[in-house]
Amino acid sequence: MTASSSLPPADARRRPPAAAALPFGKPERGPRERLYTIIFEADTRAGRLFDLSLIAAIVLSVTVVVLTSVAPVAARWGRELVALEWFFTGLFSVEYAARLYCVKRPLRYARSFFGVIDLLAIVPTYIGLVFPGAHVLIDVRILRLLRMFRILKLTSYVHEYGMLGRALVASRRKILIFLSVVMMVVFLLGTVMYAVEGPEHGFTSIPTAVYWAISTVTTVGFGDLTPKTDLGRAVASLMMLLGWGILAVPTGIISAEMTAQRGLGMPTTRTCSECLSEGHEAGADYCKHCGAALPPYIYD
Repeated sequence: MTASSSLPPADARRRPPAAAALPFGKPERGPRERLYTIIFEADTRAGRLFDLSLIAAIVLSVTVVVLTSVAPVAARWGRELVALEWFFTGLFSVEYAARLYCVKRPLRYARSFFGVIDLLAIVPTYIGLVFPGAHVLIDVRILRLLRMFRILKLTSYVHEYGMLGRALVASRRKILIFLSVVMMVVFLLGTVMYAVEGPEHGFTSIPTAVYWAISTVTTVGFGDLTPKTDLGRAVASLMMLLGWGILAVPTGIISAEMTAQRGLGMPTTRTCSECLSEGHEAGADYCKHCGAALPPYIYD
């Protein structure tokens, strides 16, 4: 019987929850609690409508940024694109302020990954307004590129993004070991190619040969370096065949973790009123982190 469906022992309930399980804090009542439910919880009609509206705004704002970089479009519709950019900047500014307002720990949210992304989505436009001569020190295009961080805001609203993220985190050690083995392979084979081909065939140093080995194993093959000797071509052929097997390994690791994630059941935005942890299953009676009784699951 799991902790999410039965009451754990008293000593387990007295233990403080893990720090990673503590989110930004949900207010217990009042307008802040209602606003938190709409913004951070998508199990209600208002929450789903908010998420879908924000997804549409993100996609449209990124489209505006892309169109601004097209010279003919910017020459004809420049003023309209600027007006739309300020509209979306104001919209995302209000959203960012609302998020900070409705959480108990606004500073923690501001320093979180999505808090930083929310800030990067709006700050470039304001920097260009406050420092109109910024192009003297920095190319304005860099500020425009920063606005593309808005596309990362989409990961907050699609469940599959979270599933992929959890699968990557769960398999991080396996992927790290795999990458370390690949680095050893390309380093050794690159050194072999340096010894076989030599500077006269373009392999002027071991780092250059390792660069060629990486582009060959990953099946990219830029073509700027090619082996000229028979032995070098034999080593290159081995590396090309090895590349097919190397590409299959991380795919299998991540696929296995995503299959395991599906078996865990669909998490919700249900929040424990004691430790403020989120993601409890719809049918759970007690918190899986602190053991406190969970409030009724509200959805429509």
